[in-house]
Amino acid sequence: MSSSINSSGSSRSSCGLCPFAVQVIKGRWFTVFASFLIMAGAGATYLFGVYSKDIKSTLGYDQTTLNLLGFFKDLGANVGVLSGLIGEVTPAWFVLLVGSAMNFAGYFMIWLSVTEKIAKPKVWQMCLYICLGANSQNFANTGALVTCVKNFPESRGVMLGLLKGFTGLSGAIFTQLYLAIYPNDSKSLILLIGWLPAALSVVFVYTIRPMKAVKQQNELRVFYHFLYISVSLALFILAMSLIQKQVAFSQTAYAGTSAVVCLFLFLPLAIAIREELVLWNLKKKPVDPPTEVSIEKPQEIQEIKDDSDLQVQNTKSTTCFGDICNKPERGEDYTILQALLSMDMMILFIATFCGLGSSLTAVDNLGQIGESLGYPTKTIKTFVSLVSIWNYFGRVFSGFVSENLIVKWKVPRTLMMTFMLVLSSLAYLSIAFPFPGSVYVASVIIGVSFGAQLTLLFTIISELFGLKYYATLFNCGQLASPLGSYILNVKVTGMLYDREALKQLAEKGLTRSSVKELTCLGGQCYRLSFSILAAVTFFGALVSLVLVMRTRKFYKGDIYKKYREAA
Repeated sequence: MSSSINSSGSSRSSCGLCPFAVQVIKGRWFTVFASFLIMAGAGATYLFGVYSKDIKSTLGYDQTTLNLLGFFKDLGANVGVLSGLIGEVTPAWFVLLVGSAMNFAGYFMIWLSVTEKIAKPKVWQMCLYICLGANSQNFANTGALVTCVKNFPESRGVMLGLLKGFTGLSGAIFTQLYLAIYPNDSKSLILLIGWLPAALSVVFVYTIRPMKAVKQQNELRVFYHFLYISVSLALFILAMSLIQKQVAFSQTAYAGTSAVVCLFLFLPLAIAIREELVLWNLKKKPVDPPTEVSIEKPQEIQEIKDDSDLQVQNTKSTTCFGDICNKPERGEDYTILQALLSMDMMILFIATFCGLGSSLTAVDNLGQIGESLGYPTKTIKTFVSLVSIWNYFGRVFSGFVSENLIVKWKVPRTLMMTFMLVLSSLAYLSIAFPFPGSVYVASVIIGVSFGAQLTLLFTIISELFGLKYYATLFNCGQLASPLGSYILNVKVTGMLYDREALKQLAEKGLTRSSVKELTCLGGQCYRLSFSILAAVTFFGALVSLVLVMRTRKFYKGDIYKKYREAA
């Protein structure tokens, strides 16, 4: 008798858990958790400084050729127009699957080439492989990031900061994982960044989808809880990176470190379950009998119409390329061509060319900078890991800080971009004219400013041009960075580095054909090139000041008013 009662009680409990589990998996907060994991795997391009040395030595490239590969890596990572256009007409799961296939194909071919499991590929083939692998992160951005921004329109600055922050941490996360899985084998790191991000996208492919935005009073508090977890993760990785530089870790120690990293990555799931439990309990509350006065919904679950409904009501029905000359007010939904041909977008293009183009150049050359200044290999890997961590802090805090500045003091978000560009130019000067520990200082500043520029760029585009065609517009907005990277990295930094290296060979009585790898040693290797980067970035800061003046009145108003009015 008692056993039957127990069995019936347990069956009721399991039946109650099943609908709740379904609600969690289908909920907005689980989408955020899944997006965090996908974005944490979408930053493999920032590890180029770790494995580029293997490509250079194995395939016998000079610095100009290596920088050409770096350009195609940046080209793939930043030209996401295709993924944006695909995202406009296909569901998020399809976008994520395409990106997953591209990621694995590109990096797997690079790994086969570097481990010499296939014949030495031509330079154009390596450029194609790395461009294909890097371009996959745009599909992750379009599938996960754009979906989350549309699901949380009033918290877009915070949401973008967190998501791009996890991408910024990606390099440091991968470094810890590969030290545990493939110890001291940087070639296998290429294999890891080929299969792991692809697997993450496949596992969570059906949980990422747009849904009606639900305004919760505690929404910002929840995002701060996510922030605390991600900051703790970043600080833990920072501590481990510094300790591993001083102490020789065993394989077991690396495995333990990686286990803690994975624990931090899955902690947001607990917050997602907690928030869904709150909504679950609200739904189960008894409702009073209806009276003549209509009953209001609880504030916790007041729904606002989704973005597409708002666009139908508030704007005329236009095609994505229509009404080029008849531009709406800032903050309303621009068509693609209206946005691309606007003066605001052109100013953003120039600032991005100067700022992100220089930042990408600095990050790609960080390994060779450390080598030229005589730092050991282990320390150089620490530089790259530090850039990834500070990149995270720049992305996250630029989102939270700029959001608070707008809400409390109406400070234009564009002004923060100007400040970051000025900060970057100072970092480049510290590399051009090195002093003891200057690379450590530069890696911090470059990481913070680089991350902040990305978050600010994506948020500014969403605020000035609306969310209707955001999937395409934010991908178009970063097109200037690969162009800047090509000119500043390949045509300036790479060529000046090779010129200094050839000078050193001539002084030794050698020619280019005498050595397999062209290497430059000394502070003069990057002096002229990084002085140029500092000047270009400062010019970008002056240009961005024009946008600050143009948007000052817009940011003085209530930029999220239409979303609140629809609540």
